Amino acid sequence: MQARTQSRICRWTWLWLAGLSLARAQPLASIPADGAAAPDPLAHLGLAEAQTIAFRQNWDLLAAAAGVDAATAQRIVAHEFPNPTLSLSTSQINVDNHPNSTPEGNGVWDRSYDTVIAINQLLEIGGKRRRHQTSAQAGFEAAKAQFYDARRTLDLGVARAYVAAAQAQEDVAVLRQSAASLQEEARLAGLRLSAGEISAADRSQIEITAERFEQDARAAESAAAQARVALEVLLGAPHPNADCTLTNRLEDLVGSAATVRTNATGLRRPDVVAAEAALRKAEADWRLQRAYRIPDPTVQAQYEHMPSDFPNSVGFGVSLPLPLWNLNRGNILAAQATRDQARLALEKAQAQAAADVAIALLAYQDATKRWEQYRDSIRPKSEQVRKTKAYAYQKGGASLLDMLVAERDDNEVRLAALQAASDTATAVAALRAATEEIQRSQVTK
Repeated sequence: MQARTQSRICRWTWLWLAGLSLARAQPLASIPADGAAAPDPLAHLGLAEAQTIAFRQNWDLLAAAAGVDAATAQRIVAHEFPNPTLSLSTSQINVDNHPNSTPEGNGVWDRSYDTVIAINQLLEIGGKRRRHQTSAQAGFEAAKAQFYDARRTLDLGVARAYVAAAQAQEDVAVLRQSAASLQEEARLAGLRLSAGEISAADRSQIEITAERFEQDARAAESAAAQARVALEVLLGAPHPNADCTLTNRLEDLVGSAATVRTNATGLRRPDVVAAEAALRKAEADWRLQRAYRIPDPTVQAQYEHMPSDFPNSVGFGVSLPLPLWNLNRGNILAAQATRDQARLALEKAQAQAAADVAIALLAYQDATKRWEQYRDSIRPKSEQVRKTKAYAYQKGGASLLDMLVAERDDNEVRLAALQAASDTATAVAALRAATEEIQRSQVTK
């Protein structure tokens, strides 16, 4: 009874969680009862807020929560007893003119009809009930671990989408700055053209380069909008339209690298825990199929009423199938094959987790070094060269080609620095996902 109560409490807890997630069916910005517009959760969206919204509204995570509900129901079923069978039969009825009547009267209960009321109860023996419960518990733990793994992969997916959107947004800013810088050079070139210091071709070349940067900025704006739409899809937005406003810059996301773990093995990762539970379930199912070789008896208790010689009697009996032709061999072999597959799946999951940790750590180390080099050395030097060439060109000490090459190189360096920061932020998220672990107690209740 206590186990059933705990199972029901757990089931309703997960149903409550899924119920919270049904908020995805509501608009993200709703109107409360007092008529004031509620704040849009996408108006100022940080990475942590994005992951929280995705946890409540993402469709894949909702499906994983429904899987936990189904496993909870199976656990409840495993703790329930089979229902008894009630049977009622009446025989020796003669349709003539009351030939079965008795001296006491012609009531139905007083006639010499043979009436039998019986109750049959199936009894599971050979440890079948325990195996059922063990299998259901392991299935519940696997489903719950899969839920945690779905959330782990969702957090990683949201982080990648957020970083991509943030990078695209900052690419637009860099290209706009480059275009604005060359537009200023074009204005100054107009003054120098009026003074006869440069040719009209030089001024046109600067304007052409500025327009190209402006076109690149427009293309980057489109890419940024597409990245925001992809992010909103992961957040479960009913109508993704690139309206979200990102508040975290790439440098902020890179700065969170201090919280990553670099010494984890990944052996308690949710997908590995789910594979372990699946193996335990397969083992319990195999043992259950072996236990089915022992037939389950059905006990019977009956009450018989047959006036007038033996008006009332009780009886007891037992029945069971004879294991002569079917020894459940096919189901045992199938369960054994499933168990072997589950063992291989566990070994693969463990190896994959170790590989993910190693790959994520290498990617994190490489991306961090590149980002630090761009931040501390390459980008400051490139900016200094650009400023020097621009100043020298204005004073007549450098050619137009030198100035344009420096401008283009600095633009590429700044974009490459953003890419390095994006790679680092993504590597941080991937390393967190690869090293995330859960405890057994998190999936047993």
